[in-house]
Amino acid sequence: MHPGSRQGYVSISFVGQGSGNYNNSKQWRRQSCWRKWKQLSRLQRSLILFTLVLLFICGIASYPTVTEQFRGLTDGEQDTDTNSVLRPITPHVLPEPVKQGHPSLPEQLSQNRLQRNGNTSDTAVEDKAADNKKKKNREEEGFVSWRGAVIDTDKATESIKDGEKEDSPAKQEVKLSKEPEAGWLKAVQEAFRHAWKGYKDFAWGHDELRPISKSYNEWFGLGLTLIDALDTMWILGLKEEFEEAKAWVATELTFNKNVDVNLFESTIRILGGLLSTYHLTGDTLFLDRAKDIGSRLMPAFNTPSRIPYSDVNIGKGTAHPPRWTSDSTVAEVTSIQLEFKELSRLTQEPQYEAAVAEIMNHVHKLDGKVDGLVPMFINTNNGQFTHQGIYTLGARADSYYEYLLKQWIQGGKKDNQLLEDYLQAIEGVKKNLLQKSSPNGLTFVGELSHGQFSPKMDHLVCFLPGTLALGAHNGLPADHMDLAKQLMETCYQMYVQMETGLSPEIVHFNMHQGSTRDIDVKLADRHNLLRPETVESLFYLYRFTKDRKYQDWGWEILQKFNKYTKVSSGGYTSINNVRDPDYPSPRDKMESFFLGETLKYLYLLFSDDPNLISLDQYVFNTEAHPLPIWPSAA
Repeated sequence: MHPGSRQGYVSISFVGQGSGNYNNSKQWRRQSCWRKWKQLSRLQRSLILFTLVLLFICGIASYPTVTEQFRGLTDGEQDTDTNSVLRPITPHVLPEPVKQGHPSLPEQLSQNRLQRNGNTSDTAVEDKAADNKKKKNREEEGFVSWRGAVIDTDKATESIKDGEKEDSPAKQEVKLSKEPEAGWLKAVQEAFRHAWKGYKDFAWGHDELRPISKSYNEWFGLGLTLIDALDTMWILGLKEEFEEAKAWVATELTFNKNVDVNLFESTIRILGGLLSTYHLTGDTLFLDRAKDIGSRLMPAFNTPSRIPYSDVNIGKGTAHPPRWTSDSTVAEVTSIQLEFKELSRLTQEPQYEAAVAEIMNHVHKLDGKVDGLVPMFINTNNGQFTHQGIYTLGARADSYYEYLLKQWIQGGKKDNQLLEDYLQAIEGVKKNLLQKSSPNGLTFVGELSHGQFSPKMDHLVCFLPGTLALGAHNGLPADHMDLAKQLMETCYQMYVQMETGLSPEIVHFNMHQGSTRDIDVKLADRHNLLRPETVESLFYLYRFTKDRKYQDWGWEILQKFNKYTKVSSGGYTSINNVRDPDYPSPRDKMESFFLGETLKYLYLLFSDDPNLISLDQYVFNTEAHPLPIWPSAA
């Protein structure tokens, strides 16, 4: 209470203190304390003084620590140990599943919101709401927000934007991301262990984990996730997990089953995974299993055109196309070559390589291409392209282009036909599919539909920056690397311009002058399946340029996976809506490629060891399984 504000209060006077006013009271207290101090012995006074001095020194010494801890708490960060990388103090872990019955209230609200809202860029009201939500998330997370930032396409986006305060939480986060690689690598190992825990607890020996319902999904019934993750565990140095998986392969895995499997998926995930693990470990167990599955897939090639059927019954030895068509997907029949060629080299049995080489020779001669770009479907009876007129580097065609280059590299750069087809296709991409967005001029790869350009780009297309960089590393034109860097920026923006920081499955780029944002996402395309293509390309770009920004971008993506897709009981889940950070709507499925590809590429991205799967000794199949580049004398 201020001394002059006495009205309305009771005045209390102290006995024996003169007039009893406030000043005399203070003087009396000082005199009383002094008399008591003088009455103490010299030893007592010395002890008290020593204690006060000690407390004063301790306070000064602890001041920086207290300040740092306070700052860390306010920024939403903590440092768990000397080698760790700072991460959010309260991770956004998905809740335990709601018991079966009616949907939970949050789920109902989210579904209603999705049906009601449409694209968040449609109206000014929705723009404002999204901006407010973005601002709130930025304050809570302490991460750099890149949404709506102006991008210079001649120079990749810097980690810190102009106008940020020197010591803002965002700037601190970027600085702290420059910690030693050990912290990054440890974070990937921890993510793998968490995913593996969910698989081991709820889906052991089955194909895919359903982490929300704590159950599993069966596709082929062959332990797909386990086989896909074998070489990842070896590369990450997770010996205990690897040994328990190896024991399952040795004692439980059998391909003598009356089950239909997809030729392409079984080849890239199972055959590729077993061959890769054999090369990394030298253990013939994995080669024996690879021989078994490889031989059981061969009936797929018994077609009139030698273009393989899509499905094989590995127990009965029969094959057939899908029920609804006699077509196969071009990407699928032209993206099994690395694996079957390697199987022939190891077994000295030429039928595997002969079968897949015939496909490439056939496609090379076919009419229906546009400047080296291929349609998406091919008929297994007559061997001709079907559904012509649509040309894309997305689903159903993507890995055709990837395997042109990688087969050429695998074989020691000898097959000029493969190289010619690849170079022609890249020129076709530049001529027909490459455009820039508005307003910020992001370079993107669209689609050609019956002569009309569509600004649609699948996340799958984000394999292309890495493939272009790999080609440039192997002596192809330098402008391939320039294009790789531009597309890498675009793929990164597909993440950071979303409210969750995770890319949707498909985006549409704005090309009209006056557009306020570069990227729009349709309601049906907002899901994220934990795909690897962007981090795959980040790995290649970092290996060849050593530009640390690519590691920083990968670290941001890993943090967002941890924030929005990590399930508390174990595992990670794909999500339905990357534009709703409050409820991203989990899909209850962890694809095998999250362990087989996404986490593997993140680990390789964060490693500064160029000999950890050297790109001069290995070539990755389209499921991230490294296979050896053949000796030049082969």
